[in-house]
Amino acid sequence: MSPAEEQISDWKAARECLHEGGLLSVVMPAYHLADTIVANVRRVHAALLGKLSFEVIPVDDGSHDGTAAALSGLAAELPEVRPLILPDNVGKGAALSAGTARARGTHILLLDGDLDLPPEPLANFFTVMQREKADIVIGSKMHPESQIDYPLRRRIASRIYYGIVKLLVGLPVRDTQTGMKLFKAEALRYAFDRMLAKRFAFDLEVLAIAQRAGFRIAEAPVQLEFGRKMGSLTARNVREIMTDTLAIFYRLRLLRYYDSLIPLSLPNPLPTVSVVIACPGHSHYLDTCLKALAEQNYPGLEIIVLPDEPLGDRLPANVREIPTGRVRPAEKRNLGIAAAAGVLVAFVDDDAAPAPGWLQRAVSYFGDQSIGGVGGPATTPPDDPYLARIGGRVYANPLVSGAYRRRYVPRRVCLEDDIPSCNLIVRTALLRQLGGFDTQHWPGEDTLLCMRIVHELGHKLYYDPWIQVTHHRRPLFAPHLRQIGRYALHRGVFARHFPQTSRRPAYMLPSLLLLGIVFGPLVGLLHSWLMTAYFVTLAFYLACVIISAFHLTRPDIWLITSLGVIATHLTYGARFLQGLAGAPTPTQAAAFDHPSEESTGTEKVKKRG
Repeated sequence: MSPAEEQISDWKAARECLHEGGLLSVVMPAYHLADTIVANVRRVHAALLGKLSFEVIPVDDGSHDGTAAALSGLAAELPEVRPLILPDNVGKGAALSAGTARARGTHILLLDGDLDLPPEPLANFFTVMQREKADIVIGSKMHPESQIDYPLRRRIASRIYYGIVKLLVGLPVRDTQTGMKLFKAEALRYAFDRMLAKRFAFDLEVLAIAQRAGFRIAEAPVQLEFGRKMGSLTARNVREIMTDTLAIFYRLRLLRYYDSLIPLSLPNPLPTVSVVIACPGHSHYLDTCLKALAEQNYPGLEIIVLPDEPLGDRLPANVREIPTGRVRPAEKRNLGIAAAAGVLVAFVDDDAAPAPGWLQRAVSYFGDQSIGGVGGPATTPPDDPYLARIGGRVYANPLVSGAYRRRYVPRRVCLEDDIPSCNLIVRTALLRQLGGFDTQHWPGEDTLLCMRIVHELGHKLYYDPWIQVTHHRRPLFAPHLRQIGRYALHRGVFARHFPQTSRRPAYMLPSLLLLGIVFGPLVGLLHSWLMTAYFVTLAFYLACVIISAFHLTRPDIWLITSLGVIATHLTYGARFLQGLAGAPTPTQAAAFDHPSEESTGTEKVKKRG
């Protein structure tokens, strides 16, 4: 048999697996690979060209070294290459998820962008898939036919980790971490719909979910040159991998979380969506938001921007503009609802940027007619100023947000009844049935809207960690505390008038803390042991704050976060009591709720009323 005939024979199983109309999507995550990514993608392209129908989706995970520019140039040359550029570093798992959402293939290969694993053995992956009747084939360093150049310490670590995974998760494979995995698209998408890990235990969670659902997993040999990854086994990596692994065990075996999730599927036909953005005027944040929306690649998408004054050619041509004059955000959003042509309305703040796949993930919930709306976390962008990032860290602190920490840090999918309007997608018909937002309250109008959707109309609201935006924060201390004070004042008012969602212990704890600090010494005067109890309790609280704010390498961040948590508790507690006692709330905002105006000084503060 000639070399050409042998090559055709090698790929016979691949073509039979793909059969008529099949397509292979190769998703390659890349981070800071500007020097090698072009050559690596070319190698993958050359290995597949002429063998089968394929596309290559390199995903730049927020690199700052020219990786994105290199990929963009390559895409102009090779039509099969469809790069995805992520604005921020979100982790390998999240990057692969975004690439998979973009993929059009019936089969999807996940392949590390550094090509420590060469693509040429892929033909054998299809042979194993066909022979074993598998839905997933993973490269395994422990396969007896694998050719690996692997340090002894890593071999030992891999075997120890395999034993832990076998004990906790029960996967029928010896190696979960090798960066070459071939999936039937339905198996990968089923797992992605349910997974939470975005970084270190991503591979394990994908396989654990798929195996539990009955998808068959097989192993194939690989060729591995360990090379420059020699130093990647650090104490921090080990700690984070084990933390994520234990979390997967908890969700899989104890909580049975993956079994509880509703099945997701995109409605057919896709519903039209109107994105409504209330803003005071033009800003670089708005430009970033619109760019992120343009990258959603969602058909039938309408974008409506509602500034105070016309913005004209400062907006892209496909954006609809409705100048509103100086009115509050709730009134702007109501004008957007009235003008929306979409079946769904998605509310996003102008200082928030949706993640890739945000809209597609959200829309997949609306095949269930009982679901009225969805939303997800608003995480702090890594390019925020120093004190703004610490402000985001305070919001994400478990002592500040408690169970509502999921608004700032991705958590498990769950039912909700209070989703902030910076990241909220709702059926248009429900919004019009309710008459939109209550314009007598700001902030808090989104709390009332969600309460009415759930408790008045009887529809469900879902929180999903993959329906994610980044949301710029106010810096510590004054701007952050002013925002906290507004939230607390209205929550206190709502606790009196709307107990369904606001009269909850979590919202009252800061006030109890404040009252304890103020009146504890007076009670302590009654007896010495009461005074001792007061100081012991206060010391315990401070210790909890210090532990919760811990930062391993930056004592300045640790200190400022600790002070921010305490200041947040005291401010929230005082303002909540004001609202609960019936203090009048402002019917108009002193300034539009916009961080650029409070922190950078690049935007003129627009006065209201």
